Amino acid sequence: MTSQPLILGIETSCDETAVGVVRGRTLLANVIASSVEEHARFGGVVPEIASRAHLEAMPNVIAEALARAKVDIKDIDAFAVTAGPGLIGALVVGVSAASGLAVALDKPLYGVNHLSAHIAVDALDSDHELEPVIALLVSGGHSSLLKVADLTSDVRTLGSTLDDAAGEAFDKIARLLELDFPGGPAIDRLAILGDPAAIEFPRGLTAAKDQVEHQFDFSFSGLKTAVSRYLQQTPTAIKADVAASFQEAIVDVLLRKAIAACLETGIDSLVIAGGVAANSRLRGQAQARAEKAGIRFRTPSPILCTDNGAMVAALGSLALTRGLPASTTGLAADSSSGIERVIWD
Repeated sequence: MTSQPLILGIETSCDETAVGVVRGRTLLANVIASSVEEHARFGGVVPEIASRAHLEAMPNVIAEALARAKVDIKDIDAFAVTAGPGLIGALVVGVSAASGLAVALDKPLYGVNHLSAHIAVDALDSDHELEPVIALLVSGGHSSLLKVADLTSDVRTLGSTLDDAAGEAFDKIARLLELDFPGGPAIDRLAILGDPAAIEFPRGLTAAKDQVEHQFDFSFSGLKTAVSRYLQQTPTAIKADVAASFQEAIVDVLLRKAIAACLETGIDSLVIAGGVAANSRLRGQAQARAEKAGIRFRTPSPILCTDNGAMVAALGSLALTRGLPASTTGLAADSSSGIERVIWD
């Protein structure tokens, strides 16, 4: 096997059926089939619908990824798959597909952590040093500050959300504003038309008294309540201003804590990943604040922020090149796995 292994990664933790192909740290293909439109009328992801959509889409998505990468399935050196966390039914579809391919072709299989994979996508199409780094992971289900000493084996939590994740808060406020699902992109588009300083919404867990026990933790439930009350009490509210001010409150808290984590640990590199990392205000403010603090900031392209197979393949490639043993036959999905479990044994 070469030092630039060819890896196929499968991601099915939620509502995207995604397959990526990478060679070493070079992205060759990234194909995503989303079932989001099937969930939109319910205002959130329905697990049974997601699982069925994965089953239906998987063969075609794998075939298209191989075609775009211009490789044959027999050329793949190893397979990687999201084994957790996520919706258990959805995860099982991906794990079963990857396991079947690995056994049939007698190739190694790496079960990887979905959250760590979001950070690992930073490795693609670049040659910069990957660690150590502070990672701000923000998505629909997670808002975490992580200290990453080794992407494949040493990822530790500095802080996390105590209630709503940032992406979840975006979805809930989007519903109050009668915007489309998913809420993050809808609020981002509307906020461009508004004034981020129009309304002073609360910044959770940023007061001096919170720094002892919750220095790097997040809480967005109070912000959600404040927006809801404001809309109830202000019938003539300008929705664009509400969206912009709400978004600003989330961005401000996320970046305050991320920059503080870098300064306290002495780690001068910050990576922001996960679906919310595609938010234009977060990306712009992160660049400005990191530069002012003397911190190197990186974030994936927007298409690689949301769930994708490329990130799974990237983490599998790092695990293989660093000599980690492959997962055992009979790999089982774990819907509630923590960040510390990076590669399944």
